[in-house]
Order: sequence, then structure tokens, then C-alpha cells
Amino acid sequence: MSNAVNDGALSRNPATGEELARYPYDDAAALEKALVRSQRAFTQWRTTPLSERAAQLTRIAQALRQQAESLAQMMTREMGKPIVQARAEVEKSASLCDWYAEHGPAMLAPQATQVPDNKAVVAYRPLGTVLAVMPWNFPLWQVLRGAVPAILGGNPYLLKHAPNVMGSAKLIEKVLLDAGLPDGVFSAINVTNDGVSAAIADARIATVAVTGSVRAGQAIAEQAGRALKKSVLELGGADAFIVLNDADLDEAVKAAVVGRFQNSGQVCIAAKRIIVEAGVAATFEAKFIAAVQALKVGDPQDEETYIGPMARADLRDELHAQVQASLAEGARLVLGGEKLPGPGNYYAPTVLADVTPAMTAFRQELFGPVASLIVARDAEHAVELANDSDFGLGGTIWSADESTALEMAARLETGGVFINGYTASDPRVPIGGVKKSGYGRELSSFGLHEFCNVQTVWRDRR
Repeated sequence: MSNAVNDGALSRNPATGEELARYPYDDAAALEKALVRSQRAFTQWRTTPLSERAAQLTRIAQALRQQAESLAQMMTREMGKPIVQARAEVEKSASLCDWYAEHGPAMLAPQATQVPDNKAVVAYRPLGTVLAVMPWNFPLWQVLRGAVPAILGGNPYLLKHAPNVMGSAKLIEKVLLDAGLPDGVFSAINVTNDGVSAAIADARIATVAVTGSVRAGQAIAEQAGRALKKSVLELGGADAFIVLNDADLDEAVKAAVVGRFQNSGQVCIAAKRIIVEAGVAATFEAKFIAAVQALKVGDPQDEETYIGPMARADLRDELHAQVQASLAEGARLVLGGEKLPGPGNYYAPTVLADVTPAMTAFRQELFGPVASLIVARDAEHAVELANDSDFGLGGTIWSADESTALEMAARLETGGVFINGYTASDPRVPIGGVKKSGYGRELSSFGLHEFCNVQTVWRDRR
């Protein structure tokens, strides 16, 4: 469901319900103007020396740090992100720019092949404008983790952000332009679904990137496929967080709480299904409940707040319906399970226990501050439970025996596995999923090469 109205995209403070701004949708003429700017920028940016493109990323990192408070405050106002976490998101995004500025050029250098005398190499060329349809939950990081490698590779980036964070989209565009990025290399558009379809069909769009729901990914991938354009999809997740009998329970609980409740539980790659081996299930549950109860829920502007409001009222309603369905199916309510009274889209931190594969909390993605506790008979059963999902984004294993954890990791049907930690995105490693969590990868060299024409250059082939 979109948080938009007929006369434009609506930005509303989820902590108070206050309307912040309305952003008129771009009409066909405005979209055409953006496409012209991006195409014009491509002809120049693709030939800009790689060293200069990397230096531009360094300048963007500096600009992000200079505007850190403005960016953080905008995110907190628009989608309710606790302010401390919002500031951390800005710094993480700046560090991303620094990392690609330092390491990206080597990744784009011609790569030798097995052909003797280096007569055949693989070169990485820009593809053209990337149309990016991005979500609201990480308004800056989600954008830049795709935009930065695409821009370094010589591609313009055309952002279609979520309607409720259009203020963030406009501010990001301003910060990047003020940092010296040439006009049209990064642009933000505000279009309806029809506008997205028109852009995908336009020859000036080379490829499409989507982070969002399964439904959105299916619709956009279908259109991209019809236009014979590559797409990269990072969609939903129902990540398993496996705790074995020999795990350090105190550390596992700390990681599970962060992995499930950071960003008020609104994270794709997060510990949504906590699968605990039977021998420690009761002890883990008691420790976990105590840790969740200690989390402060409240005003996202308060630096002590860990859980703020959910981003939109309709999302809170959907989450509550999933919780109620799970209870009706036999789940045990341990904590929470209710909308909090008063203004704003607050939902009580919730823990459901005795969750089984037949329940909504197991089968669907619960995008909010709700954790599902599942008991596994043994390690083998834990792997079976983890893989019994339509999703395959990330997963976590807690065990004192690293060899056992590594063997289990090899059997998990996910794009990433984190041993004795919690799921996270980092520029040094790729992120992405399998099954209904999407395809393609972001970050690291893999994310950089997704938006390149991987070209074979073979000299003296006689």
C-alpha cells in the first residue's frame, strides 16, 4: 500500500501524525526532462577519468559528514528512525563512499584471463542510466549503496524513492550536487507506478534496481524483462537466527535483540525467525524477554530511544493483523502484541513463542518490532526449519563449534550467513538473496560489476 495521495506524495511524521509536506508527482514532461539530463550526463560521465570519479566519491563523503545532522533529522522526521541510528546511517553511507573511492578503481581495472600474454582481458564498461526504485526504511543507505558503485562505474543514477521519504530524496540530491557531482549523474524523480513503467520502457534507461516488497519486485522485473533490461532485486526476508545448545547465550541474546529490533524491526535482512535448539530454548527465551523489555520505546528524537514508531499507519495495521493471525493459529504471546495508545504509529515490542511452520509468523515476513521464537529438536532440524521458507536473504548461526556452524552454513539456502553475530550489510562483502528474496548482488566488487558491461577484449586473435 502506498502512502501517497492523488495530488502528490505525502510525507508525514510517524511519531505525531503531523503532515510534513506534499510533493507533486512529476508529469510526463518532467520525467522526459530527467531522462534527457541523465542521458546527457552519461555521454560525459562515462569518459570522465576513473580517478576523477573516485575523487568525487571522496567529496561526497565529506559533504555527507558536513550535512550529517540535517540528513539524520530528515530521516527521523519522515520515517521515525531513532536519531542515534539515523546519525549512524549517515556515517555508514559516508564510509561507503570512502571505501569505494579507495578500492573501487582496482575492481574496474582490466582483468587478466587464461589467454597467454595477456592478449585477452575482461574490461568493465558503463551500461547507462540505472533506474532505482528504493524503499523508505533506510532512506540514505539503501540509495547510496546502489548509487555509489553505479556512479563510480560511469553510470547515471535515477532515483525513484518511496513516497513517504521524498524529503530525504530531495535532500540527498542537493547534497550530492553541492558536493560537485555533475548535473544529471544523480537525479531524484517523483513518479507514480505509471511513471516507473514509462521509464523502464524508455531506451535511455539501461537497467533497473529494486529494493522492496516481493510484489513490487515481481511487477518491475516483469516490465524490465519485457524491455530486455537487466534488473537487480533485493526483496523481502524471513531470516533464521539459529541458536545451538553450545552457544554463548548471553551474547546470542544481545545479537538477537539488535538483529530483530534495530530500526524498529523494519529491516529486510533481520533476525525474524529465532530458531533455538531445545536444550537451551527455555533459558534463551527468559533472557531474550528480559532484554527486549529493557528496550526504550518512545520519541525517535530522544537519544535514549531504541524503538520508535513504525513508518506508516497502514504498515502497523498489517503487522498487528499478522500477529493476531499467528495467535489464532496457536502461537503464545509472551510480550506486547498491541498497538500503543496515543499519537503516532507505535507498536509494542512483541515476542511470539511456540511458533511453528504452519503459522503466519513463520511463513510471512513480519516487518516491524515482532520476534518469533521457534524450538528445534536438534541442529539438523534447525537447518530444515531455516530452509522451510519462500525467502532466502540472510541467516545467522550461534555455536561454540565453528566447524559445525560452517557445515550448517553450507546448507542454508540464503545469500548470506553470519556466524556468531547478526546480519548486516558492509561494502566489503556482497548482499543479496535467493528464492523470493530476489537476485543479483549489491556492494563489494559484485555490486560494482552488476551495472557494468563485462566486455571481452582479445588482441591479435588470429
